[in-house]
Amino acid sequence: MPLKPIDLEFFNQTGKNVHECIVATSKRARQINEDLKIQFNQRVELITTKTETEGEENDINPDQLKISIEFEKLPKPQDTALEHLLDNSLSWKYKEKEPVVVLKDEETAPEDESEE
Repeated sequence: MPLKPIDLEFFNQTGKNVHECIVATSKRARQINEDLKIQFNQRVELITTKTETEGEENDINPDQLKISIEFEKLPKPQDTALEHLLDNSLSWKYKEKEPVVVLKDEETAPEDESEE
């Protein structure tokens, strides 16, 4: 598989710095990977599994094999996430920091010291 060089100046124009773009792209790749896992598991669950015979424990289900090969041919999540970044269809924002609320203890009134 050939490598495609990417101009680092593009990353500087897209985000604050290169590292920010890399982190955003990697998080998107994880999301895509999770979606693919869910799709794969749903498709495999639809296939009725063959009962294993006593002599053949390594029996391969051909339908499951077809689905596995189909998913292997899909583009890698990293490539898809990088394409989203290059197409400017990937955006991100920072979580706003919640203000820190300091709770003061109830002000205690000084006890009467006149009790002697």
